[in-house]
Amino acid sequence: MKNTFLYLSTCSTCVRIIKELKLEGNDLLQDVKHHPATQEQLAFLYANTNSYEALINKRGRVFAQLKRDGVVFSEQTYKALLEKEYSCLKRPILIYNNTAYLGNAKAMVAKMNEVLHG
Repeated sequence: MKNTFLYLSTCSTCVRIIKELKLEGNDLLQDVKHHPATQEQLAFLYANTNSYEALINKRGRVFAQLKRDGVVFSEQTYKALLEKEYSCLKRPILIYNNTAYLGNAKAMVAKMNEVLHG
């Protein structure tokens, strides 16, 4: 899998983390708003997490609306949602040396920094 940093350009947390990791202008960057995660990337992430639910941003508006609408979520529902709606992908995600690092928790960002910069 190609080394990639999946993020959303309109997400202030993602922008802050990009600056913290010194990735501005880097070839790794993939803004999921303009270049959604590919089927191959989603399959890779699923293989690393064994769950589409683990890839879902549960704080997003789309997810919250579906929950209010009474949607019953299953792995197939999560997969379809990830394929259709870029904002439902948990972010940021660093794919580096065939390992996936997901989320914006302080410990995870520190791990991303260690992986990227030693």
